[in-house]
Amino acid sequence: MSAAPVAVTVVIAARNEADEIAACVASVSWAEEVLVVENDSTDATVERARAAGATVFSHPFTTIGAQRNAAIARARHPWILVLDADERATPEVGEAVRQAIAQGEPRAWRVRRRNLFLGREIRHGGWEKDRPVRLFRRELRYDERPVHEHVVVDGAVGVLSAPLLHEPYATLGEYFEKLQRYSGWWATQQHARGRRARLLDIVVRPPLRFVTMWLVRQGWRDGAHGTVIAALGAMSVAAKYAQLWALDRKAR
Repeated sequence: MSAAPVAVTVVIAARNEADEIAACVASVSWAEEVLVVENDSTDATVERARAAGATVFSHPFTTIGAQRNAAIARARHPWILVLDADERATPEVGEAVRQAIAQGEPRAWRVRRRNLFLGREIRHGGWEKDRPVRLFRRELRYDERPVHEHVVVDGAVGVLSAPLLHEPYATLGEYFEKLQRYSGWWATQQHARGRRARLLDIVVRPPLRFVTMWLVRQGWRDGAHGTVIAALGAMSVAAKYAQLWALDRKAR
């Protein structure tokens, strides 16, 4: 890869990510600008991000999409690459970004993610299809829903040639902490849209998720890791509908 920096602004939204943020910022040292948007961090996230070379600013949190949009509005470059603190971008990603920018079109690109769970790469169960839009023109924005946010794109979307490395759950404790937070956000979002939890949802959807991930999408091929992931997937569905059911009861 050439020594010239890549003319892209990397956007990272982070809160209390002191253990991850320095390595994340360092992984995009090839980018001309790195913006970290944080909110209410009580650890060393801000200091470590700055020490690693990022520009850091604080923004009140409403949703992750809104945080990213706030950073995009400050970007110096016409192209944006979005990372999470638990992701790493290799030099090969930097070269792929350079080539996509030089090409000019399309305006948005999906980026494959190599997902790791408890130290092992997961290749089945649906995780292998993980390709969020992460590289795009600055005029595009995220929607601002509480969960499952995405870049609003009208037109063709490319696929970058190099993948990100992603380890969302280094421990099971991290998984359960995120499960409580995200299931609550999901339930609040769905309840506001008028959706209600039915008994059939709670009885059928969790085991159906396990069967889909483990059998249909061949999660069993990842061994014990794939089996645990399928079980946690079922638990996630159960938690979401249980939270929605609780909101239903509270609203009555």
